[in-house]
Amino acid sequence: MSKPVLGYVRLRVKGGSANPSPPVGPALGSKGVNIMEFCKQFNARTKDQQGEIVPVIITVYQDKTFDFIVKTSPTVISIMKLAEITKGSAESNRRKVAHITWEKVQQIAEAKLQDLNTLHIHAAMRMIAGTARSMGVTVQGIAPWIK
Repeated sequence: MSKPVLGYVRLRVKGGSANPSPPVGPALGSKGVNIMEFCKQFNARTKDQQGEIVPVIITVYQDKTFDFIVKTSPTVISIMKLAEITKGSAESNRRKVAHITWEKVQQIAEAKLQDLNTLHIHAAMRMIAGTARSMGVTVQGIAPWIK
């Protein structure tokens, strides 16, 4: 029998460096969760993603215990890292800031496939390419499924 759920908390925290300061402390403190225990477990689980922003979904139960799921880093951050830019374009339809190839798009799609709402790599690649276009990053070449 499962425990009754009190609520869910969604946060974006830097991997390997969670601490009780905002946003973690106030979000978990209001639910009555042991903040330091969460920080220890989160930092241990995300030590290989040091410095990356990592989304996490925390399930808080009635007895103040918790479970959490660590997601992959946001698509925008992955695109910025591979395109070697610090931010996207303010006018993405007019001013392009970088170019990436379909191979890089496929790399991101394969890493994020578990968190996307598709099971097909080509659909995931189209999603990633759409995000890149909205940032002012063009995808060069011909899509692999067209060849």
